[in-house]
Amino acid sequence: SNERKMTMDSITRKEIRKKKKRKGLKIFLIVFGALLLLLGGYLFYIYDKLTDTVDAMYTPLDSDLEKKEEIDDRLSNKETINVLLLGVDERPGDRGRSDTMIFMSLNPNTNKMLMLSIPRDTYVDIPGRGLDKINHAYAFGGSELSVQTVEQFLDTTIHFYGRVNMEGLISGVDAIGGVTVNNPMEFSHGGHTFKEGQITLNGEQALIYSRMRKNDPRGDLGRNTRQQEIIDAMIDEAVSFDSFTRLTNILDVVGTNVQTNIQTPEIRAMFFDYRGTRSNTIREEINGTGQYIDRIWYYIVSDEEVNRIRTLIKDHMNE
Repeated sequence: SNERKMTMDSITRKEIRKKKKRKGLKIFLIVFGALLLLLGGYLFYIYDKLTDTVDAMYTPLDSDLEKKEEIDDRLSNKETINVLLLGVDERPGDRGRSDTMIFMSLNPNTNKMLMLSIPRDTYVDIPGRGLDKINHAYAFGGSELSVQTVEQFLDTTIHFYGRVNMEGLISGVDAIGGVTVNNPMEFSHGGHTFKEGQITLNGEQALIYSRMRKNDPRGDLGRNTRQQEIIDAMIDEAVSFDSFTRLTNILDVVGTNVQTNIQTPEIRAMFFDYRGTRSNTIREEINGTGQYIDRIWYYIVSDEEVNRIRTLIKDHMNE
């Protein structure tokens, strides 16, 4: 009788434990399901927000139509894509000038990205305007003429462009929580002192840091290097997990400060097939000399240097 009672008690305890487990599992599934619904809703909101941002940024060029077939073929076949980034200083009542021109060539087959800054005073032939500083192309004809001028200067095709309001750089850096760069030399500029070594910058500091050139022994080339470093640091921060919670703020800033001819399907293709190119960035400089022509200072690039850069780009694209 006692053995029977003990057996019954044991069975009862097992049933109670099973019921508790089932109840616990049910609660877990309910909570997990609710979290999935919340996450799904948030991801849908982010996707919707991203689509709206891309639509707001989309500013096609007249030349896009004639390049569309080539661009589609390159993306589908995972071939090299060239991008021109224009950093523009806008002034009230003035279109402004492209103080920053960065050419990037992304080769997904080698996972390499060639990054080349074009000094803003470079003496070039601007289509329809003649010889002048390359940054004046934007003042004459906006992003369209800037792209045409760089294509002619580098003898290559620009598949996509991005035009960034440099004042918007302040909001962009603040939206991602600041950027960390490695400063090779201490200097003061714009009321700020930048120590040598690793420093973290807010938006205003990043803009001032990227603009300094007069106190740099390398002049425009030194400034170009700092601008590239700021862009790299912004990309690193933007794709980090910490920035995920700031994504809506980042998209707001991008939507109001960037113009581009890239659309959602192309962004998707470049994200999945070309993002690995950042793992090996090749930085190049355009060598030249300063010279006054009619009392105006220009950056003169020799024919030999132009040919060297053009060959470098072709070799990179075909590698």
